[in-house]
Amino acid sequence: MKIAAIQHDIVWESPDDNFRALTPRIEEAAATGARLIALTEMYSNGFSMRTDVIAEPVDGPSTRFLVEQAARTGTWVCGSLPEQAMGLDRPQNCLVLASPDGVVHRYAKRHRFSYAGEDAHYAAGSDLVTVDVEGVRVSLFICFDLRFAPDFWRRAVATDLYVVVANWPASRREHWLTLLRARAIENQAYVLGVNRVGRGDGLDYSGDSRILGPSGEELASAPAEETALLVADVEPALVAEVRKRFPFRLDRDG
Repeated sequence: MKIAAIQHDIVWESPDDNFRALTPRIEEAAATGARLIALTEMYSNGFSMRTDVIAEPVDGPSTRFLVEQAARTGTWVCGSLPEQAMGLDRPQNCLVLASPDGVVHRYAKRHRFSYAGEDAHYAAGSDLVTVDVEGVRVSLFICFDLRFAPDFWRRAVATDLYVVVANWPASRREHWLTLLRARAIENQAYVLGVNRVGRGDGLDYSGDSRILGPSGEELASAPAEETALLVADVEPALVAEVRKRFPFRLDRDG
């Protein structure tokens, strides 16, 4: 299965501007034959803590945009957004995955970035989410989750592809690149890491998006600080072969 990552800038707290900018980018990705297309974390607003301004109800505009784009292009489309679920005192940073037939899957970010105050403005999720996308087992993660292995990631071992959407600052770009490769190597699975570019709320973002193979090999990369489209093929059979040839995971404790 072909997958795509769209490395893009984000107009701060302006969903409509971002919808307009991303529509042709999604069309471009679909035209490559990609079946799964990933946008970034907080793709429609930027990593804002002003939840009183940007939070949306379940199935609000940013979710509807993903659903509409998935239906229009006949692909699976995902990105994270600030979603206020009933019964919660704060919204959650949700990675929404929309299928071509309108089914929506949600992963609420488990690890909130307290250094930026995310824990004070967003409620934590608890459940891992793995979705069968046309025969590829896809597990969903958001940005700061990348730092929490093996305790968190190892729980999603029945996975062929880890999708990580991010707003990861340029000042820690080496952490981003190193951790993406480490997650691919230690879990013997594909990793798609898509990060924003541009500037938001005083922070610079370098992108550095990557698609990595199950041995950590680089399949696609994006130029730093530029908008870009990454495309690569995912083969679940290769994941199974690598795990069979090198059964390192059998030696894990617990």
